[in-house]
Amino acid sequence: MSHPNDTAATAAQARIHAADDIEADHAQEVSAPLDLLLADAASSPLRRFLPGMSGVRFAGALVRRPGNVAGQAVTLTKELGRVVVGRSELAPHPKDRRFADDGWAKNPFLRRTLQGYLAAGKAARSIVADAGLGWGDGQRMGFIVDNLVEASSPSNNPLLNPKVLKRVVDTGGGNLVTGGRRLVRDFATAPRVPSMVEPDAFEVGEDLAVTPGAVVLRTDVFELIQYTPQTTKVRSVPLLIVPPTINKYYVIDLAPQRSLVEHLVASGQQVYCISWRNPDKRHAAWGLDTYGQAIIEAMTVAQDISRQDQVALLGICSGGMIASMVLAHLAATGDLGRVAAFSLAVTVLDQEQAGLPSALLSHKAAAASTRASAEKGYLDGRALAEVFAWLRPNDLIWNYWVNNYLLGHAPKAFDILYWNADSVRMTAAMHRDFMDLAIRNALTEAGAAQLLGTDIDLGKVDTDTYVVAGIADHLCAWESCYRTTQLLGGESRFVLSTSGHIAAMVNPPGNEKASFQTAPDNPAKAADWLAGASKTSGSWWEDYVAWLSERSGPERGKPRRLGSAKHEPVCDAPGTYVHDR
Repeated sequence: MSHPNDTAATAAQARIHAADDIEADHAQEVSAPLDLLLADAASSPLRRFLPGMSGVRFAGALVRRPGNVAGQAVTLTKELGRVVVGRSELAPHPKDRRFADDGWAKNPFLRRTLQGYLAAGKAARSIVADAGLGWGDGQRMGFIVDNLVEASSPSNNPLLNPKVLKRVVDTGGGNLVTGGRRLVRDFATAPRVPSMVEPDAFEVGEDLAVTPGAVVLRTDVFELIQYTPQTTKVRSVPLLIVPPTINKYYVIDLAPQRSLVEHLVASGQQVYCISWRNPDKRHAAWGLDTYGQAIIEAMTVAQDISRQDQVALLGICSGGMIASMVLAHLAATGDLGRVAAFSLAVTVLDQEQAGLPSALLSHKAAAASTRASAEKGYLDGRALAEVFAWLRPNDLIWNYWVNNYLLGHAPKAFDILYWNADSVRMTAAMHRDFMDLAIRNALTEAGAAQLLGTDIDLGKVDTDTYVVAGIADHLCAWESCYRTTQLLGGESRFVLSTSGHIAAMVNPPGNEKASFQTAPDNPAKAADWLAGASKTSGSWWEDYVAWLSERSGPERGKPRRLGSAKHEPVCDAPGTYVHDR
């Protein structure tokens, strides 16, 4: 196991602290979605709602454009007048479930209340949009205004929501008593957001992560799972999956018929997967070098067991960032030939202007965040879950506010949300290293980042690459994922899936609404790629299997047993580390 030396750690920390004095506009250009989660999770939950210098610049923009503000005020006043006399045509989006109850349309008072809310929300958002702010300031102020608008929705008010009022009558107020108990329970401990799934809704190893396999290696840092082949013949080159370091691995083995691992082994692939340990303060020094060395160790074991000179790699989100650095390290040491094919899913390597979360981060927040995690020894995964929820307040906060607390219902059992709530800590050193990479956008410049003593140059990674992103991903914007095709030196196939960050990954065949887009070339700009892309119905999983099979060697008879004489199975999948809390 390799740990970063004291000199490297001190230098990385110094770079972050020195960034305190860099102007905020520069910070907006070189920060990343993952940064916001990592920075906010170690600081006060209220910090993300403070506008800071963006608020000052927003106020200045309003002063310079009084006509825009006056125009919006006049428009709002006229619309409110139409609302009062019953002539307004404002209506919520047909798919907005908050206002699906007939009472919002048929009750005159509730209809006017809803229309007034819609008019005010439209005006507030228009003022931000017309303020002429720069990209970062506009994103930050838009985030704050959106959250205020969503929080003020009349559907969140128990005295106005017709569905809640009917529930009060039906239960004699019992729904509010039950909801109150849930509220106290949820906000007693982190993450202080409404529960999206009951803690006993599923059991890992029973309902989730059930694809047969065995742990064939256990180290202090990870367990390596080898999955049982499901076909008579298998591809000779094994696939090693590198999951995120901030979540449990089983998003790729979620449930039967919803498991990417299950699909891969059923397609004749030999599949191995890393299950990261949930670290605590004892492991504070584990940084990029530690996790990079772990990936190389897992590659070696997969090669030994399968008796092959090569492996294929699939990196997901933060795991994809580390895996990319590992490939650059192997290229620098002349060992890149060990990797037959490389795949990345919902992974951002070029973090310039990487969406809303990018704009919400400042250098000062990054520095304060790393200092806080250094004092504790780790970043709490529950705090990460809280930050993530506030990025989509309508879906992940207020929806459950109404369901859990006002209606008094238990949240529905949903496997993805259970996985999302099964949080993982991040070591202080890894937190620091990730923040340092992103603040400097270091992976876009040859030699700006280091791993295991070598300079990282992604342009020297000439392995064929499969890059998949989600078109509705609010965490890793697909345009940012696309820029990976411009960084790596090999031939890349970029695939744009439907859905968001997680649903793009959990995308099994059989979903009639699923589709993905591909294009014959990868021009410099994502917009040009999209203009030339064509859509294919179905799941990208099948496209991925076809691509991977071409690069996974010839077929051979399946192994007679899991592991080898040197690497005997330790226990059945899903192993022990996945159960750590």
